[in-house]
Amino acid sequence: MTTKSTYRLRAADMDRRWHVVDAAERPLGRVAGEVARLLQGKHKPTFEPHMAMGDFVVVVNAKTVDLTGKKREQKRYYRHTGYPGGLRERSFEEQLAKDPTRIIEKAVKGMLPSGVRGRAMLRMLKVYSGPEHPHAAQLAAGTGARAKKRAEAPKAEAAKPAPKAEAVDEPAPVEAPAETASNETAAEDRE
Repeated sequence: MTTKSTYRLRAADMDRRWHVVDAAERPLGRVAGEVARLLQGKHKPTFEPHMAMGDFVVVVNAKTVDLTGKKREQKRYYRHTGYPGGLRERSFEEQLAKDPTRIIEKAVKGMLPSGVRGRAMLRMLKVYSGPEHPHAAQLAAGTGARAKKRAEAPKAEAAKPAPKAEAVDEPAPVEAPAETASNETAAEDRE
């Protein structure tokens, strides 16, 4: 009796796609949760927890992201200069005015695993403050085995020689017979 072994995804079999997430007028946590799920690859049936196998994510309209409740006044962003007493703090409004992309990046980073895998996932995140982004070609093409097959298919068709056009005599157009008075009355009776 034979048993099937568990299927394990290899790096060569990964199919990475590109997703666009619009953050306009949406709560920050909802956007970050959706992006983190796509980056980790949890939406795929072949999810492997030990691999950074997620998709690329482009977030647009980061400057119009929203917060619920009193978080807009209470939320603080901290960083350290590296020198003694170098802790710096910004409010949400100040950070939004200075660099709105960092707001989304920091929220998503907190939802990803720490370590090498999390940093690899974070590199697949592209955040833009406005609606324009330079990734239209990647969205159309994709990566992975399926995209490679799609790219090879036009090349294979181009390699085939085109069939030679043969001269074909066109048949003469057939004229419709003229209707007679009896045909007209028969058509009226049917209606």
